[in-house]
Amino acid sequence: MGTPRFTLAEIRKQTVNEKIHGEVLGQVEQRTQKQTRDAKPYLEMQLRDGTGLFTFRVWQDHDSYQSLLNTPVGTFVGLAGEFSVNPQFGLEVRNYVTRELEPPDVVEVVEGPSAQRQKQAEDFREIERTVDRLKDPRLRRVSELFLAEYGERFRRTAAARHYHHARRGGLVEHVAQMLRASKALVQVYPNLNADLLYCGVLFHDCGKMWENCFPKDGLVMAYDSRGELLGHIAIGIEVVNRLWNRLRTGDEYDRWRGLTPDSEVVHLHLIHVVAAHHGEKTFGSPVEPKTPEALALHFVDNLDAKFETMTAAYEHGIRITQEIIERVRPLCTNLVTPLPVFVEPPAGTPAGTRQCEPFAIDLPFDLPVS
Repeated sequence: MGTPRFTLAEIRKQTVNEKIHGEVLGQVEQRTQKQTRDAKPYLEMQLRDGTGLFTFRVWQDHDSYQSLLNTPVGTFVGLAGEFSVNPQFGLEVRNYVTRELEPPDVVEVVEGPSAQRQKQAEDFREIERTVDRLKDPRLRRVSELFLAEYGERFRRTAAARHYHHARRGGLVEHVAQMLRASKALVQVYPNLNADLLYCGVLFHDCGKMWENCFPKDGLVMAYDSRGELLGHIAIGIEVVNRLWNRLRTGDEYDRWRGLTPDSEVVHLHLIHVVAAHHGEKTFGSPVEPKTPEALALHFVDNLDAKFETMTAAYEHGIRITQEIIERVRPLCTNLVTPLPVFVEPPAGTPAGTRQCEPFAIDLPFDLPVS
């Protein structure tokens, strides 16, 4: 029986409390030659699979040093060894060997783990169902054009390069979850224009298809001069304008002339929710949210991004204590293990013993009660 295979996400989850021996298949994203303070050379390797990124060091006296020194960035390799979590440095690997992957293994790496593929497929169906049910024909049609023209690229784009949903297909996961949250929000705030909010969710990060897009046959995310020079918000506005101009040249647009609100006003509001979704000019938006839908989109976007980051930190963050996890950027503080959901004990269960010391804060003064 061969060495068991794991994704980086599985490795990080399982090594929180124990060491495991296994192999990770991935693609070399970066290889940097460095030196210690004593001028001893070593390599810093970054290996990416469909679930994350792992950085490890290769010392000059290691058996793999010379072969990895000559391994081009973009090469698919297997890394087999003993994985564990160092409280100070995070995930580490010892006693490892590397190998270049055969074509069948490369396909497995690029496609990603089965569970992730299935989830992203369902998330994409959620997006398609939402588009199909948009009542405003202008917003429905521009969304259909987007999925038809950019759907394939959309499905291999990450929502971020380093932080939340930073994996192939992560943008689809992010958008689908934002749609679910937005639908719940509309039930509580029925005055929201649901069609505009849902369409805005679909388009809000579409510019990241030129910032964080993975190639068809790999996991090394290239940089794009368009993304660097313009940023995803400006590109997203351009995508909306380009598709809307296509609507204007079609026969449908003439039939929409009598609709309320006017098609050009709908276009303007869609641009606004995309432009304002970062919430503040300090964070890159050219304008701050000035409509309920723009504000809702901003908060739902921020909420899903933060929750994704927190979930990842709870699973494989560096623990300062059993309950406290070291700060993970872009969060601004350490995390504390959340309170478990209450579970009603079965009838007849005997009373347990107190597990924690009583907690109280003694104030240095009395509070009036009347």
